[in-house]
Order: sequence, then C-alpha cells, then structure tokens
Amino acid sequence: MEESMKKLMHGVIYIVLFLTLIGCGNKQTATSRYNMYYINKEETKIVSEAYTPTATTTDELVEEFLQKLDENPQNTNYKKAKPDEVHLLNHSIDSKQVYLTFDESYYNMSNISEILFRTSMVRMLTQIPGIEFVSFYINDKPLLDSNENVVGVMTAQNFIENTGDEINSYERTKLTLYYANAAGNKLVETSVDVVYSTNISTEKLIIEQLIKGPTSDKVFPTVPPETKLLSVSIKDGVCYVNFDEGFLSQTYELTESVPVFSVVNSLLELGNINKVQILINGETDVTYREVINFNTLFERNLDIIENDSVVTEGKEDIINE
Repeated sequence: MEESMKKLMHGVIYIVLFLTLIGCGNKQTATSRYNMYYINKEETKIVSEAYTPTATTTDELVEEFLQKLDENPQNTNYKKAKPDEVHLLNHSIDSKQVYLTFDESYYNMSNISEILFRTSMVRMLTQIPGIEFVSFYINDKPLLDSNENVVGVMTAQNFIENTGDEINSYERTKLTLYYANAAGNKLVETSVDVVYSTNISTEKLIIEQLIKGPTSDKVFPTVPPETKLLSVSIKDGVCYVNFDEGFLSQTYELTESVPVFSVVNSLLELGNINKVQILINGETDVTYREVINFNTLFERNLDIIENDSVVTEGKEDIINE
C-alpha cells in the first residue's frame, strides 16, 4: 500500500512539473522578442530594432505595437516610419486581420515614404501570433494606390521577393517604355517615373510594367494582362524573356509587330542589352500570330516608333508580389 502511494505521488509530481513547463513555455512565447520597424535617415530602406513587449495577448500586443508608432527608435540613425502629420484614427481586429484607419493626411506622403510605412506596419503586426492580415483605410474608404486601385488585404508575403529576400529598400528611377498608339499600329515612347524595390532587376521591372499597362489615356497597353513572366535574364548582351502562353492571346487590336517590339524596344533602352530573345514556356519554336517567328534575336525597331510623340506618366508604386 505504501509503495502504491509513493508511485501515485511521483505520478502527480511529474504531471505538475509537465504542466508547469508547458505554462512556462507559453509565457515565454508570449513575451518573446519582436522587431519594431523604422526607416533609415535617408528614407530609402526599412530597418529594425529588437523589442520585448509587456503585453501577452494578441489584442494587447496590437495595442502596444500601435502605440510605438509615435515613439522614436533608440538608434539615432533611424527614424519613425510614420510621419507626425499622419494620424491613426482607430483600429479593430477580426478573424486574424487588423483594420487600420488613417486620416486624409495619409495621402500627403511621398511614394517612397508611403511604401516604407506600409511595409513596416504589415511586418510589425503580422509577427504577432494570431495576426496574418492587415488592411488600411482612409477615413471609411479602403486605401487606394497611385492608380486609384484598392490596395486590399496585405500579408507579410506581399513584401517578400520570389527569391525569399525581404523587400527592404526602394529607389526611384525613370523608365522609357513603349506602348501602343490609338490606332494600334505604332509605338509611342513613354517616360514613366517608378518607385521600385531594389530586389528586382531593371529588366524584370520593365516587363512587369508593360504587363501592368500604362496609366496615361494617351497610350495603350501592348502585353495581355493575363501574361505571366516566367523568367528574364541577360547573357552576353542578349536579354532572354520567357513568357507563358498568355503573351500569345489577342487581347488588344494591335498589329503583330506592336506587342513584340513594345518588349524589345523597351528593354533595349537599357545600355547592357543589344538584342532580345522571346520564349514561350521556354520554347523559341513559336510563330506569333502566324507572322513573327520567335526563333530569332530581335533588335531595336525604329520604324515602328511614332515620330515626335513622347508621353510622360505620373509616378508608379511598384511592390513586387
């Protein structure tokens, strides 16, 4: 009987120790270190500082993190990502999603500042257990991008490159792209001011911008929007552009040469490219609209460019998703 009682007591002790360890583990997870995200003094990239919160629940952590928005970082080389003139009016949490409502001053931010702030907010909040999505509102309306499109629900993946690298730094550049004229038989030189992630190559940026299409109503898209860019690379002055079959669709009323040389002429604006090879699903044995054989290296076509016509577009915000 005494031996049985000893075994019972030992069993109780083990259970208590096990539950204690579990409790300690949960507490450690709740109070583990997080990152607060800021920007560098030049306002070109995201930086971070380790942070240990006092809160433990999801709701409390969100509240505590949002209060940190108006606090300066410890590192004097860093700056708050949120400008002082931008005000967070309220927030709510529902089904793993945080809804943030800002005032109209949000739209006064420069393109780069806005992208960096949005990146820092999404990264900061989605590291909290139980939070996977973030939505921005301006007063009672969803946030719009520079093209007046709804930004929508964001996750941490929105700010990670296909290579797995985090998007931390942004630059502004001016691209020369070639879109179609109204008749669909010529190309119009178009100057586009672009803010983009430095994780993306310029040649990829050009192709993605062509797929996205112009914002100006003076020029018209050339590449079908359903087109997927499978890969783009440069070797010995030749740019290899590999599309899926979406490029072959006849979405727009254009002459056969316009989509092809929209891609070619735009890429040849880069000094390190002399010729372009277009592939469809990795194959060059393709005849485009029964007229143009892709089994060739394309060079710049000046005859297809509409003379004395240059269009300048507004700023574009590019986040590679």
